[in-house]
Amino acid sequence: MADILMLLASGAEGHAEPAVLGLDSYQWVALAMSVLIAVFVWKKVPGLITGGLDGKIAEIRNQLEEAKALRAEAEALRDEYAAKIASAEKDAETMLAGAREEADGILAKAEADSETMVARRQRMAEDKIAAAERAAIAEVKASAVTAAAAASRKLIVQHHDKKADKALADEVIASI
Repeated sequence: MADILMLLASGAEGHAEPAVLGLDSYQWVALAMSVLIAVFVWKKVPGLITGGLDGKIAEIRNQLEEAKALRAEAEALRDEYAAKIASAEKDAETMLAGAREEADGILAKAEADSETMVARRQRMAEDKIAAAERAAIAEVKASAVTAAAAASRKLIVQHHDKKADKALADEVIASI
């Protein structure tokens, strides 16, 4: 095996590179690259590349400016809505304070109305009690009058005779 490796190694060293017109292969590659670069320069390929890159850069700048404008607009909207939220919170607090004041007023009015109603009902009850007392007194008086008249009749019938009637009639006539 060592023989084969030596044979291969000796053959590789002795192998000649192809040459055309006295130029080796690496020189042909260098010449082809030089011609290619010259054609690129002659056809203005670097200008096209830089123009394309400049166009892309301009497009990216436009997009960045548009993004900045959109960001500024979004921040303005955010600030506007923050102000609206603050205003709405202030309005809500004002409305809540107004509602509390109104509720306190309604409660005070209800208390006053209930006190008035209690006083009125108390007067009505007192009036009914007084009316019932008057009616009871009138009934007692009527009963007393009826009883007194009945007792008087009875007493007059028992103790009054014709002689007393005549003396009473003479007395009334004399006073007239």
